[in-house]
Amino acid sequence: MNAAPDSEASETSANGGTAALIADIVGSRTLPDRAGAQAAILGVLERAGEGLDVRRAPWATVGDEFQVVLGSREDAVAYTARVHLLLPVDLGLRFGIGIGDALTLEATAHDGASLEDGSAWWAARDAIDRAHRLEDSGHPTARTWMCATDDGPATAVPNGLLLIRDHVIARMKARERRIAAGLLMGRTQVDLGAEEGIGQSAVSQSAHRSGAADLLLVQRMLLEEGR
Repeated sequence: MNAAPDSEASETSANGGTAALIADIVGSRTLPDRAGAQAAILGVLERAGEGLDVRRAPWATVGDEFQVVLGSREDAVAYTARVHLLLPVDLGLRFGIGIGDALTLEATAHDGASLEDGSAWWAARDAIDRAHRLEDSGHPTARTWMCATDDGPATAVPNGLLLIRDHVIARMKARERRIAAGLLMGRTQVDLGAEEGIGQSAVSQSAHRSGAADLLLVQRMLLEEGR
């Protein structure tokens, strides 16, 4: 795996339930400003982790890829939903979620930085490859896939929900995404309405019309299943 930031090189972690995430930019070669896009994406990746068990903060790697480590499958599902909703409509990320062991190998890179290794990372690579294949085989809204090690949790049901979730998000308009993101991050309908210049009832209507209310329900179901 790629080198993690030097500031975290002293940390070593291993957890059989850890979620390693690999993300790449959808259509990166066609972006007019790749540097600007990467900066915007890193900002969203950092914001999306608020209140979640982020074990390693997101960092950029080579080839328009990003990596981040979260503490559980449930955190990874919530995190990827937030990212998809917070990104500008003209930017998209594809995620591979790997469940297993995520290890930090200290000071093993040539420049003294740490390296990421472990079964979660290999599962994440398999997962993002699967997401690519799904998109290429006629599922253009597929943006997230999950793989686990042999002794990890079952992923068939979560992947089915991820496919449907990503399809719902892809159909949302910009305001619907902002409202959905706010609700998923614990904001109140009143506060979101004030920011959007609409009433609380209009926020509620938007959430039900766009599918945001259903996304909240799915997230709660997955959290309860993981307890």
